[in-house]
Amino acid sequence: MVTVAESSSSPVSLRHRRMTDAEHALAKGIADTLDETEPEPRRRIARVVLVLGAARAEALIARAQAIEEAGGSWVRDGSRRRTPGGVFFEVVHQSVTTDERARIFSVTPRTGAQARTHEEWDAAIVGEIGALTAAETGEATSVKITVVGRLGKVVEREGVVAVALLSAGMPSLPKGLPVPGAARTRYVVLIARKQWAKVMAALADPADTLIAEGYPAVEERFAGAITVYATRVTTKGLQAAQKAGTTAETPVAPVR
Repeated sequence: MVTVAESSSSPVSLRHRRMTDAEHALAKGIADTLDETEPEPRRRIARVVLVLGAARAEALIARAQAIEEAGGSWVRDGSRRRTPGGVFFEVVHQSVTTDERARIFSVTPRTGAQARTHEEWDAAIVGEIGALTAAETGEATSVKITVVGRLGKVVEREGVVAVALLSAGMPSLPKGLPVPGAARTRYVVLIARKQWAKVMAALADPADTLIAEGYPAVEERFAGAITVYATRVTTKGLQAAQKAGTTAETPVAPVR
């Protein structure tokens, strides 16, 4: 159980004040308990504390720990168990209001016309955009997507390695854009065996993260997931090692 000497149970607005020292300590304690070392999950945990208050955050981590002690929970496709952090964020998702979820998961709440999702747009606007995609299209001369994430189950078939990733959060969007109707997007990354061989050892470390660049396509045969045909793959660990090696090997110009 994560506890702090002093806490406040009142929800707060991200816009109106900074976290107190006690809230910082609580957020750090939760992140350490969940073994979350990456900056983004730790920032998200801090937002849980800031938006919901210490008492609710403590109750949510207690619920997540109880689920873990009872055997954990599985991702939606049943391919693997959720990490402790994944269990916690799922508990948060299920326990908060739409407004709280938006503030925690980096979608700025909007009012009036800006608060509409794409499903709530005027039918004429939707029809006009649909007509663009159906007929009046330009030409995309170059398309590339980068997917960054931690792996779940890995499947290899006929020289191709496939991994599935789920994006459950959204960044803050530019003012004026509608909020997407779906907060969760599924990706399938297809990697040639030769490329996979270069990152397989690094990804044996569960703390390392895959970085895949490639051509995206919406594939109905893969349940409508955005499929990424990888053209380049690496990991955060390999990038850091390469950068450190390059720095170490940089020759020093002679003094003349």
